[in-house]
Parts: sequence; C-alpha cells; structure tokens
Amino acid sequence: MKDFNLFFSELCEPDIFSGCEHVWDPLKTLQPRLEALISQKAQNGPHVSHLQGVRTTFDSPHYHRGGKGLYVQDWIDLTEPVYLQELDIFIGKGTQLEPSAIIKGPALIGENCDIRQGAYIRGNVLVGDHCVIGHTTEVKNSILMNHTEAGHFNYIGDSIIGSHVNLGAGSKLANLQLRSADEKLKDYINPIQIPLDSGNQNTGMEKLGAIVGDHVELGCNAVVCPGTLLGKNVWVYPGLTLPKGYYPTGTLLLPKERKPRPIQK
Repeated sequence: MKDFNLFFSELCEPDIFSGCEHVWDPLKTLQPRLEALISQKAQNGPHVSHLQGVRTTFDSPHYHRGGKGLYVQDWIDLTEPVYLQELDIFIGKGTQLEPSAIIKGPALIGENCDIRQGAYIRGNVLVGDHCVIGHTTEVKNSILMNHTEAGHFNYIGDSIIGSHVNLGAGSKLANLQLRSADEKLKDYINPIQIPLDSGNQNTGMEKLGAIVGDHVELGCNAVVCPGTLLGKNVWVYPGLTLPKGYYPTGTLLLPKERKPRPIQK
C-alpha cells in the first residue's frame, strides 16, 4: 500500500513518511527517525532538562534489560517542554503524567497529552498532540497522530494510528503472528504478508501490528490481527477479531453473521 492518503490527512510530524514506499515503512526505521526529531525539538525551542517527581534507570544500581527510562512517582503537569537527553525523551508542554507511568526512550510525546496511571511507553514511540495513553496501555515501536485516545487496557505494537482515533477499552493491535514449532526452535520469524487484491504483499517485517486511518473507531475488546490495514472512518464492532488485510474507508465491520456495510451518515 503506497497511498498514504488512504489513511492519513493530518500528520503529527510532516516528514514521517519521507523516503518511504509503503505506509508501514516508517516503523522499520523509527528509532533513528525519532532520535533526529527529538534532537530537532531540543535545538529549536526552549525547554527544561530536569523533571521532578520521577525516578530513572540511572537512579538504580540494577541492570535494566529493557533500556533507559523513567518511572513517574508524582502527579506532574508540564508547564514547559522537557528534554531528558540521557534518556532520549522529549515531552511537550501541557502534558500531564500520572504516578506509575513508565516511559522508555527514545520517545517523543507532544503537547497537552494525558499519560495516565500504569501507562507503559516501551520505547521507539512517537505521540502527537492531545493524545491519551491510559491505564495499563502499552505502546511499543509505534506512531500515534494527534487527538488519538488509547484510554484503557490497550496494546499497541508496531503500529501507526491516525488522528482522532478511539481505541475502546481492551482493544488490542497484535503485532506477532502465530509461529510454527520450527520458527520457535530455530529462533526465526517469517515476515508478515498482507493479503491484497493484487496478491500477498511481503512487508519484510517480522512484527507488524496495524495501520489505522484517521477517525477509526475500535469497539471494546476488539482484536486486530498482525498486518491489518484500516482506512479512514472504519468502525469495528466490539469484541470482534479482525483478520489481516485491507479494509477500505467507511467500512462498518460486524460479527460474522452480519455482513460489512457502509457506515450510515
């Protein structure tokens, strides 16, 4: 899928898709892209370089296999941007951090976001402005555009989510397909292939969650399988498991006994 406009009208950062052929390609190089974006943010405007009310991995004598990060210990309301260079974390002004959230770098979080109790931002994460990462929501190697909410018990792995998207409570964007015994024993993973009208598209990625277009609504406890592409304004019925593939703009996805149909305007 090469037409980014099928999914996104508004980007939280204008150069996200620079040099990309397919819509999932930014995820392949998200770490260096983030590091460059964070460096630009730090150079282009005023910020503070210390954050009260957190504990970092540098404060502990123990080895942290999961990389560098911080643990929020207090209620924090940022009145100005903060850049924590050693952690490779940049957070915009107006963002609120609640106790027990964990943020690992590199991470770039926009302005006026809510990072709520128990949120786990696991590294290689770009979050736009006015977003919610809520209670026990985990995000890893993913991009969230502006005004997107993952408020309760969500998993977002290796995914790109558009603007004004709502992930209902308990909805999951799975990123690892089922593996054979041979894959497990020999420690390899076959790249995810997406079935399209033109044939199977090899993504070249061992892990890929979902590409979720602007204004998508995921009902509570929906599970989106690895390699799923949702166009703009798709609605997914609560509790539905969505097989990989492409679902075009304006589709209402219902349980098996009810056929997909356009959303009534």
